[in-house]
Amino acid sequence: MRVLQLGKFYPIRGGVEKVMRDLTEGLAGAGVECDMLCAWFEKGRKKTTIPVGEKGRIIIFPTWIIASGTMIAPGMISYLRRHAREYDIIHIHHPDPMAGLALRLSGYKGRVILHWHSDILKRKALLAPYLPIQRWLVKRAERIVGTTPTYVKESPWLRDVQEKVTYVPIGIDPIVSDPVKVNDIQEKYGHRKIVFSLGRLVPYKGYTYLIAAAKFLPDDYVVLIGGTGPLRDELETQIREAGLDQKVKLLGRVEDEDLPSLYGASSVFVLSSVMKTEAFGIVQIEAMSAGLPVIATKIPESGTAWVNEDGVSGINVEPRDSEGLAKAIISICSDEQTRHTYGKNALARFDRLFRSEIMINKIKQLYES
Repeated sequence: MRVLQLGKFYPIRGGVEKVMRDLTEGLAGAGVECDMLCAWFEKGRKKTTIPVGEKGRIIIFPTWIIASGTMIAPGMISYLRRHAREYDIIHIHHPDPMAGLALRLSGYKGRVILHWHSDILKRKALLAPYLPIQRWLVKRAERIVGTTPTYVKESPWLRDVQEKVTYVPIGIDPIVSDPVKVNDIQEKYGHRKIVFSLGRLVPYKGYTYLIAAAKFLPDDYVVLIGGTGPLRDELETQIREAGLDQKVKLLGRVEDEDLPSLYGASSVFVLSSVMKTEAFGIVQIEAMSAGLPVIATKIPESGTAWVNEDGVSGINVEPRDSEGLAKAIISICSDEQTRHTYGKNALARFDRLFRSEIMINKIKQLYES
């Protein structure tokens, strides 16, 4: 069996690309010949092939133009037209108009798996010209795979094809923290209860509401938000004007080697997102793998509240409810036994549903079927 993961860009910047890479590495490690075809995230790079073990490759083509967040890489079309017939299965990751166009023009006659990570929501101007290809993809795919049962059931584009829709939760390797670094972080913040969040500083992440929640928290709490983005100055102004300089800290980019210990030092993780653009929230399962309780938001039609089981691995609250976020934080953190129980349940849910090997095995079984 020879498989191609098709879509998005390199290096890894978001959840879709991470899933593609992890599938390529995991399947190649399981003995499946698996390639990943994508575009460079930035212009000016040459075609590159990166070996993945003995069975896999990441094949990256130059980006000519970046339009509406899409990397236009005509080399992907040329590659598929020449090599598509060499693959038994093409596993295309949506949304990515470049990948959809490349597959449509390839003349490929084999089996197609469509991985539906998200509807197109942020750039609706792009949807109109892309819609014929999206409809073709939905019809062409033998199976359609989502990341949660909620999202694929609620997506308006998949309602008429539910008979071929399934889901495979995203899986990751567990987070392992360094006890020395954990202690250093806790000392740095005066052994207060650390409320941690991580993501790009963009509107749909809802950080405005998490910052506002801090004013309802006692002084022995501190909110740490990791990540960069265009809202940095606006959020800094909000913190300063609300007098929350000692209670909320924007950490900027968190390096990969420091991230596990931030999870380990924290008392609770908060996903404050407010829009369906947040379809899954990989940071939730990172936190769960570290035994951390999670507070997430009940975004309509999104899978975030399914990932975090309310009352088991944490608490789900209404979006844009700052006071609700604060109450949930205090409810979990004010009693150590309660926090421990949520954390234990979160780790158990991770082990049952969200480990990398579970995702790899389920996708492999889907291919074999």
